[in-house]
Amino acid sequence: MVTLFALALMQAAPVVAQPADPVPLPGPRTLGILDAARFDRCHDLATDDAVAGIAEAQGWLADGGGFVARQCLGFAQSKAGQYAAATESFVQAAQEAEAASDWRASNLWAQAGNAALAAGDAVRARTLIDAALAGGRLTGVQLGLAHLDRARAALVMGDWEAARADLDRAQAEASQDPLAWLLSATLARRQGDLARAQADITVAAQLGPRDAAIALEAGNIAAAADNLDAAEASWMSAAALGGNSPQGEAARARLEELRAVRASEMPAG
Repeated sequence: MVTLFALALMQAAPVVAQPADPVPLPGPRTLGILDAARFDRCHDLATDDAVAGIAEAQGWLADGGGFVARQCLGFAQSKAGQYAAATESFVQAAQEAEAASDWRASNLWAQAGNAALAAGDAVRARTLIDAALAGGRLTGVQLGLAHLDRARAALVMGDWEAARADLDRAQAEASQDPLAWLLSATLARRQGDLARAQADITVAAQLGPRDAAIALEAGNIAAAADNLDAAEASWMSAAALGGNSPQGEAARARLEELRAVRASEMPAG
């Protein structure tokens, strides 16, 4: 018999870490070796010192660096946690690349969508990622990551059907990304498909064996299946791995709930 505790865990929302900053594009293919070198310098500087990277990108823009310099500005702003500003920089870069009929436009739209997600604007993120996919130039892992980001936006918006379609594509194109499997497992659990949830979280755990969010969700799935011993073990692992992170705190809260449920089921006297 499924307990009320297990039923509650069927609907528990995931606690997932913020995504990594937008992945930088490769250096320019068509703007010449000096521009490629400056892009690399700007990117490396932004990686080490976001504020210095912003200044470098702004100086490059003033020198006529165009959308490649603006892309570095967006990356630096993301590293600084300025996600709304980064979104605008990537959007402008994508528009400029499209005006130049440059192959990088699709990737820049995807980066704009990723930054919008980090800024908490799921609706705009989905619109921007739609533009990236409409360009038809994304392939392989980059295509998979765009579908993964669009799935994340759909989940925030409560559009489970769209999220499922994008997660399936993300798993096919970016099969080594544990987040694709984690979010698919979470969605399957919330839809009551525990077989799919267990299969996907198993893959996620193989790809991210020390990821607290994955351990937390493994416990949620086990609890939803009324396997409370396995849930306890997974939540203990998540608490240890997560420390004071949201995942660690959530795991400790679930453990307290589980202990309370077990205490209430003990015979009196």
